[in-house]
Amino acid sequence: MRPEGKTALVTGGASGLGRATVEALHERGANVVVADLASSAGETFAKELGGRARFAAADVTSPEEVNTAVATAAGEFGGLHIAVNCAGIGWAARTADRSGPHDLEVFSTVIRVNLIGTFNVIRLAAAQMSGQDPVDDERGVIVNTASIAAFDGQIGQVAYAASKGGVVSMTLPVARDMASRQIRCVTIAPGTFDTPMLAMLPDEARQKLADEIPHPRRLGRPSEFGALVAHIVENPMLNGETIRLDGALRMPPK
Repeated sequence: MRPEGKTALVTGGASGLGRATVEALHERGANVVVADLASSAGETFAKELGGRARFAAADVTSPEEVNTAVATAAGEFGGLHIAVNCAGIGWAARTADRSGPHDLEVFSTVIRVNLIGTFNVIRLAAAQMSGQDPVDDERGVIVNTASIAAFDGQIGQVAYAASKGGVVSMTLPVARDMASRQIRCVTIAPGTFDTPMLAMLPDEARQKLADEIPHPRRLGRPSEFGALVAHIVENPMLNGETIRLDGALRMPPK
């Protein structure tokens, strides 16, 4: 599917990997709906992009807010062809330590945002795409964001790894579910990328993370994530797959 003239909804689109994805698709001629929390910089970002961009305030765990974001895409631009899930949160805590067991509410929150929130967007986007006429034998493309933590979860990443593992596991069944409607589903599992979250770390810690990557020995650039999203959209044979984007990194226990 060529992005030009199509419409994309990107959750977590105001910053980090989501922002880079919005930029990549917009540069290739797509209309974009930047979906992010009301407290984000999404509205300002959308205005900077101009007429082919809109902001939709949306918490991915809210059916009503995500429905509104999908309706914004369909109403403003006549349809929804691309949905990219970049919204997510992280948390660091061991299963149990000297202070006691892992907080169950925290675990549930990470699962609710990263896994249930991703599926909430998938199901509502897929429903909208299903009712549209196919273009070049496709009605839509859904791209999710997992993490290499789904495969190489480190100490303290039990909640995060579980949530991202769930995203990986549902990729193939979603692709199979939607094949008859000509909708693809692909997941990207990024390694360590130079996002605002990592920008808060000291330079020494950032360098240590970069040194663990075999090649290229640096943090990933958000633009490289956005470029892969664009390629997935454009390559119709990519379906039901999780792609590691990590410079051959395999994370150690800690």
